[in-house]
Amino acid sequence: MITKNLFLQGVFPFEGAGLEKPVPIHRELAHFVPDGIINQALYFRGGNSSSELVTVVLMRDGVPMRYFPIGAKSDVHVPLRVVEDIEGGSVIEVFLLAADGVAGYVVIDLGMVEH
Repeated sequence: MITKNLFLQGVFPFEGAGLEKPVPIHRELAHFVPDGIINQALYFRGGNSSSELVTVVLMRDGVPMRYFPIGAKSDVHVPLRVVEDIEGGSVIEVFLLAADGVAGYVVIDLGMVEH
C-alpha cells in the first residue's frame, strides 16, 4: 500500500462573521479526495493572532467534522487519536468561526495521509 502525506497549511488573514457562521479561510485550504483513495486527518496545529477566541472547523462535504478552538493570541497542537476514514469523492475544507468583526491572522497546519 502506497501512502502519501498531505498538508493544508499557511498563514491567512481573517475577519469573523459570527460564532454560528463558519466561513472558508482561503481556497488553498480545500482538498478533493480522489476516487478510490482513503484520506485520514492525523493532526492539527494552529495559531491565532487576534485578542479573541477563534475556532477552526474541519469540514467534510460542507458538514462540520472537527472543531479546534484556539485561544486569544495563542496556539494549539492536537494529535488526533480518533482517526476517521474519509472516502474518495469527498471535499475537505478548513473554515473559521470568530465573533463578528474580530480580525487577525490564523496559522493552519493540518496533516493528513492518503492511501
